[in-house]
Amino acid sequence: MARSELIVGLDIGTTKICVVVGERSETGGVDVVGIGTCPSTGVRKGVVVNIEQTVQAIRRAVDEAENMAGCEIHNVYVGIAGSHITSINSHGVIAVKGGEVDHRDVERALEAAKAVAIPADREVIHTLPQEYIVDDQRGIADPLGMAGVRLEVMVHIVTAAVSSAQNIHRSCNRSGLEVSDSVLESLASAKAVLTPEEREIGVALVDMGGGTTDIAIFSNASIKHTSVLALGGQNLTNDIAFGLRTPVAAAEKIKIKYGCALAEMVPSGELIEVPSVGGRESRRLSRQVLAEICEPRMEEILYLVNQALLRSGYKEMIGAGVVLTGGTALIEGCQELGEQIFGLPTRIGYPRNVGGLKDVVNSPKFATAVGLLCYGTEQDATQVKNFSTGETRMYNELLARFKRWFSEIF
Repeated sequence: MARSELIVGLDIGTTKICVVVGERSETGGVDVVGIGTCPSTGVRKGVVVNIEQTVQAIRRAVDEAENMAGCEIHNVYVGIAGSHITSINSHGVIAVKGGEVDHRDVERALEAAKAVAIPADREVIHTLPQEYIVDDQRGIADPLGMAGVRLEVMVHIVTAAVSSAQNIHRSCNRSGLEVSDSVLESLASAKAVLTPEEREIGVALVDMGGGTTDIAIFSNASIKHTSVLALGGQNLTNDIAFGLRTPVAAAEKIKIKYGCALAEMVPSGELIEVPSVGGRESRRLSRQVLAEICEPRMEEILYLVNQALLRSGYKEMIGAGVVLTGGTALIEGCQELGEQIFGLPTRIGYPRNVGGLKDVVNSPKFATAVGLLCYGTEQDATQVKNFSTGETRMYNELLARFKRWFSEIF
């Protein structure tokens, strides 16, 4: 398989490293051709804390994905998360040259919007247009070719700590990979699980990972707000390990198999096997006890998400409700508890519009990795479009120049 045909998403998570290999399908989507996963030990709350351990985990995941896809991986789109992520909305205004908006006008407007004071220890990872305004006409998604004298753009700027972003890049480079782009994980997940209708009406995506819970709010088909909470499924695992006096590895398995976010949903009398620490014999405990440990932590996480939605000022715009994704969203009762806390329709988000090995990645825990593939596919298509547009513009400029020469001669 040609190297240029492949698109690779790398999700460096707190609990797992995931590599998904895909290629563009004939319908414009993406077909998954390989996947590799490895437990993550060098990441805490979305931030790399041990580069050597992270590099080893990335290499193992990459090897597994290469073997499945029958290819070599060189370039990746990598996800970035962590409580160091911040975002702001900004505004840029320019005068349109020539009375018609072209690519250079759009680029100048975006540059004007990016001219905000950012501390030296932070860097911009995304500048996402929300809407364009041409001569006070609002709600324009693509202003190219429109007549006007004034162009405005509203943008959402996402920034990250320079050191955290550099550590992700170094981990990739030491694994023999080049980073094509860094992508905010909630934006990647949104590309995988949200429908165009939800983005238009207004929706909140909540990506519940192992170390962080990422939030992204969309309305009128554009991004409005992003934020990150430093809480996730690992906090729940630690609660279970402490409450049931069991090793963390065993607590993780118990959480996945028997965890429940609402104690009232657990049948009375159901028992579970709980391994003990220090070589002691396993015990049989009521699943109700486990649910009573899980419910307060899940309630806390979703309550803090609801508070973040309220602080954003956009909760009233979430007409389509809340979409929960990420591995922690798989816990039984998570959707029902979410509806109680948010007071909004809530569903669990699974990757959509994926071909190839779609059964392998058909889980919320792969939403970010699949979303990185979707992002990479869109970027490649945009680059091709911009290249062809640039060629057309160059041809038109040459043609106009030749016409002027001939008019002067004859």
